Amino acid sequence: MGRISSAFQLLKRQNKKGLIPFIAAGDPSPRVTVAIMRTLVEHGADLIELGIPFSDPVADGPIIQRASERAVAQGISLRNVLQMVERFRQSDTRTPVILMGYLNPIEVFGYEEFAEAAAAAGVDGAIIVDMPPEEAGLLNQRLRHKRIDQIFLIAPTTTGQRIEIIAEITSGFLYYVSVKGVTGGKGADIAEVNKKLALVRQKSDLPVAVGFGIKDAESAARIADCCDAVIVGSALVEKIHDAGAKKEDISADIGSFISPVRRALDKAASRAMN
Repeated sequence: MGRISSAFQLLKRQNKKGLIPFIAAGDPSPRVTVAIMRTLVEHGADLIELGIPFSDPVADGPIIQRASERAVAQGISLRNVLQMVERFRQSDTRTPVILMGYLNPIEVFGYEEFAEAAAAAGVDGAIIVDMPPEEAGLLNQRLRHKRIDQIFLIAPTTTGQRIEIIAEITSGFLYYVSVKGVTGGKGADIAEVNKKLALVRQKSDLPVAVGFGIKDAESAARIADCCDAVIVGSALVEKIHDAGAKKEDISADIGSFISPVRRALDKAASRAMN
């Protein structure tokens, strides 16, 4: 069993909701990415999404776009991101790390080469935003061979038939995009999310993580009843950038953002049990 499945099984046993922060690798500086990952775990992250910088991040809003641009300008490549994961694994062999990005850098790297290098570095999952499941067969095969989960997105507009296709090829967990549009947009409509996730649960027994539109502890707590984990991205990326522009050590700023989200999720899970 891989680290992602183990993490969700542990969360279920503990009656907890998962917290999955997203950060952009290499922003604000390549030398602090691993330290940021460790700080996130210290303050309650269960899994980590690590964004691969790309010059044309079409699914992302302005905040993550700018973070990706800053990392690209510093020369951060997919190979550099894998090196960051490898350094993180020197002190943390438990927390799942999921790479999130776009297909082009992986195409350049080569499917088999990417799968081998990612496994060697300690990567547990890959979310490739612009790769539809119908075209993912070869890469999915390579990743599964190396016990790396390929995770696909389900949108509010995804039909039941397409959810079945996605669930068939996905492993680890399903990523539900709670709003129409790009990252960092408007907040989620809880009633609509509940309705859609009821359909998703009919099609798959995989855990479901909800992302896009979750900005803080309050919005995370509202969505927690619907899902197994919440993903916090743009708001955290913005906090990291703002803190990094002002000071060298940003761990306290990261903790002050993530810790309330962790507490809110724990409270929400506790209320659900009572």
